[in-house]
Amino acid sequence: MLISLTHGLLICAGLIVAIGAQNAFVLQQGLRREHAWLVAGVCALCDWLLIGLGVLGLGALIAQQALLMEVARWAGAAFLAWQAWLALRRAMLSNALVAGTGSQGSWRAALAATLAVTLLNPQVYLETLVLLGAIGAVQPSPLGFFIGAALASFGWFFGLVAAAGWLAPRLASPRVWQIIDALIAMILAWVAWRLASGAMLP
Repeated sequence: MLISLTHGLLICAGLIVAIGAQNAFVLQQGLRREHAWLVAGVCALCDWLLIGLGVLGLGALIAQQALLMEVARWAGAAFLAWQAWLALRRAMLSNALVAGTGSQGSWRAALAATLAVTLLNPQVYLETLVLLGAIGAVQPSPLGFFIGAALASFGWFFGLVAAAGWLAPRLASPRVWQIIDALIAMILAWVAWRLASGAMLP
């Protein structure tokens, strides 16, 4: 079980650490202190659910549903493009929010945005349900693999929020915030383009 757990931990960590729309969103929420722990928890729970379903064999079935993947691809690209525009608009404002001082949106809005940025991305299903699920299913201990992957997901998202919370008070300059929002906008726009072009699909 320990070997399978280690495999799950390392493989999931390798996939999840790559900068993408979800990580950019979590980092943004952490820096802005807008329901960041809720966002991290939802991201981790979604990972756990999808990886668990993949290990149980659902991944192969989902991968065969071309229409479902196509709808998710375009919906995800549109949502990410909208989020990129919002970040770009914030970056262009001279009165950009200073860390932790802006008014927070509702937790429901944060929850909805987190679910959208997580579940409207076909790459999430390919990485969790299909890839991790397929690898986990053939491990000596699928349960151990799942636990390792879950630990990697939990550690990454909550660690990202904790790091952002530590950095937030040190990012007191509106100019710094404009740069951060501009970078987030570029990342989200890049991922949206790759989704729309099909570059993230096999």
